[in-house]
Amino acid sequence: MLFTLPQEYREATADELRERIAEVRQKLGKKLCILTHHYQRREVVECGDRVGDSYDLSKTAAAQTETEIIVFCGVHFMAESADILTAAHQNVYMPNPLAGCPMADMAEMADVLEAWEYLKPFGGEEKIMPISYMNTAAGLKAFTGKHGGLICTSSNADAALKWAFDRREKVFFFPDENLGHNTALKMGIKPEEIVLWDFSRERGGLGEEEIARAKVILWKGHCHVHTNFTAAHVDEVRAKYPGVRVIVHPECTPDVVLAADGNGSTKFIVQYCEDAPAGAVIAIGTEINLINRMAHAHPDKTIFELSGQTCPVCANMYRTTLNDLAHCLERYVDIKPIKVVDPVRSDALLALERMLEVR
Repeated sequence: MLFTLPQEYREATADELRERIAEVRQKLGKKLCILTHHYQRREVVECGDRVGDSYDLSKTAAAQTETEIIVFCGVHFMAESADILTAAHQNVYMPNPLAGCPMADMAEMADVLEAWEYLKPFGGEEKIMPISYMNTAAGLKAFTGKHGGLICTSSNADAALKWAFDRREKVFFFPDENLGHNTALKMGIKPEEIVLWDFSRERGGLGEEEIARAKVILWKGHCHVHTNFTAAHVDEVRAKYPGVRVIVHPECTPDVVLAADGNGSTKFIVQYCEDAPAGAVIAIGTEINLINRMAHAHPDKTIFELSGQTCPVCANMYRTTLNDLAHCLERYVDIKPIKVVDPVRSDALLALERMLEVR
């Protein structure tokens, strides 16, 4: 995909862009809703109507019954989900259409279908429930809905797995192995009942006995931001800052989650920072833009990035700038909206609606 921002937007100052964005917002009024993910740049978040994690923004998109124009400052799979959850008269736009997700790209449709065919003799739809993390393309959400499963986010992963086990014996979870692993352990599932399907290996690298005994089959995928953090980082920060509280995202590896004081979604992390008393020292293992925004919002607390030596930035979230947002708002009539069409749309909607029902 080619995307070139016109020169007038590239050369405009931040103040000029804010003024232009404000003018469009005033002109469009209730016809417009700007959604911003927690990992967006602070200046972009400040121009939005709603800020949240992928679960909250999905709920917000679904609730926008009167809004005609939804501008989603996030990544592509989020904008797709917003389109699926909204009505036909509503259009969803992305300020920067190049904002994708490497984790979502780790689960290709052909690879998932191949894995599902191999898993059929072990129970198929009668015994195995597919759960797709929000970080997947619309096609895989449709696959999940078609086979009776649901979408989950880090906010409702616990409830999603419980929902699945109430209905079937096994769970096929993709594409984030760490969120799946951490959630399964939290539910009391034994490590030997959790196996990893490696899509690069024949038959996922698993033997029949391994699949037969497994309760959770994880896809080999990860978030490159959250796997930067290590248990050694936790040890180092505890030695340097006595009394520090270490809070991490469940996309971190299981050893990091185990070593931390708490783990949860971006919404959980935001709430933790808000609720912490003045003077609290909090080391956070997640995306840097969220951490910096929390530090700025709570100057009475010491909030910093866990590793102290990396820059855990989501490059795709970082793509969206004030320049992009101003261009999208002023020229949305000339921009192609994000559209998911049937049959993918209807099947994916089933999975997303189940997600919104499960908490």
